[in-house]
Amino acid sequence: MGLSEGELRSALLLAILALVIYPALPVGSVGPWQLIEPRAAWVTVILVASIGFVNYILWKLYGAKGIELSGFFGGLVNSNFTVIEMSSRVRESSGQFAASAYRGILVAVAAMVVRNATLLLVLAPLALLNAAGAFSLMIASNALLVLRSHLQHRHSPVPESPTLALTLPFSLPVALRYGALFLVLHVVGQIMQRFFGEAGFYIVTAVGGLLSSASAVAAAASMASQGAITAHVAGTGAIIASLTSIAFSLSFVLRTHERDVIRRVAIAAVCIAMAGAVGIALSKQLRVLYERLAVSDPYRTLSVVAAL
Repeated sequence: MGLSEGELRSALLLAILALVIYPALPVGSVGPWQLIEPRAAWVTVILVASIGFVNYILWKLYGAKGIELSGFFGGLVNSNFTVIEMSSRVRESSGQFAASAYRGILVAVAAMVVRNATLLLVLAPLALLNAAGAFSLMIASNALLVLRSHLQHRHSPVPESPTLALTLPFSLPVALRYGALFLVLHVVGQIMQRFFGEAGFYIVTAVGGLLSSASAVAAAASMASQGAITAHVAGTGAIIASLTSIAFSLSFVLRTHERDVIRRVAIAAVCIAMAGAVGIALSKQLRVLYERLAVSDPYRTLSVVAAL
């Protein structure tokens, strides 16, 4: 498959951390307030690293066959790095790469949303059920914008796909960084939720999305699986983390100094954010409707849920 020695070493290290370190960790919560679960934190580290490793291999195999494909696989590994690379190509080509980079950036953002949804699916499926509508609308609006750009420039010459010099898919410093950030977000999120309610948790999640949306989403999913927050709150937090990550990616586009690209990406970010907000509102309305039906006619509610 063309893997290098460093990439094989990364795979072996991932296996060792999963099969050797994980069983040695204590079971259950530890600490004075029982806020830390070492095994849950390590499972999250392994899961995020495994997703990154698989996507890295897919990118190595197929990522050089098109702008959109490069953006997708690169976004699954590291969306911010992919946006930086796309923006650099725009600046180096004096704007000639603008249209293709715009599509690549949007696809990288969509890949980030898919990755976050996958984390929810594995760690807290009920949270994904509450966030599925918003995530679906965000991806759909993203796809429409990419399709619109493709149709507008279908007769333009296709530039060479960017070479994304991604780092190794897994290393000990990366694992420790993910683990430390996850623990910080997990502990601070629980403390803020206890003292300030849902608003405190959302603030921590928004800040966490600026640092690493994957860690923020994993922390929210872990808290939901432990019963610290509801699935609805965890799903909303995952959406907020994704939106703040998109806003942070926009800061890299500003470095291109290309007004057209900045304007188009900013408009796209607003559209995706509005789609996510609509999804959150619809999810809230459906939850309120479900609760009303459950109180007035529980048997009818069960039949509706079964039909869905």
